[in-house]
Amino acid sequence: MSAPRIRREALSLDEVVQIVARPEAGAIATFLGVVRNTNDGRSVSLLEYEAYGTMAEAEFARILEELEREIPEVRVAATHRIGALHVGDAAVVCAASAPHRGEAFRACRELIDRIKARLPIWKREHGPDGPYWVGWEDARCAPDHGEHAFHGHAHHGHARDDEER
Repeated sequence: MSAPRIRREALSLDEVVQIVARPEAGAIATFLGVVRNTNDGRSVSLLEYEAYGTMAEAEFARILEELEREIPEVRVAATHRIGALHVGDAAVVCAASAPHRGEAFRACRELIDRIKARLPIWKREHGPDGPYWVGWEDARCAPDHGEHAFHGHAHHGHARDDEER
């Protein structure tokens, strides 16, 4: 298992692949999430990602450890960028290796899904109408203050499951 990584510097797919590469792995699956120029029909010129650093790093470590326990012979690694990102910049890089492709694909998909659902990372989009936090809802106005009161990485009001955030 590799050390979790949240950083401001540009991300490298090769760097993350090297963490999971090993002689017994016959497959390495990767995911590269990049900033796109639109979201929910609105133009996007810049994204700002912010994270609760220590909490995000700890949750990142839990996700990596879980996957390596749950899927036999899998190794996973990922990095997530914070700060200002422009269209085309890599926001998140994931890699999973396994002896066979099925487990590598499954682990890589599960890795990005868990990162999006659980990491305390927030996104602010910039467009023609100015900047706005994606998915932010004032807790004082939310109808449900239960389990969905925390709006982490995946609980964005404008995003769909198949979108990179």
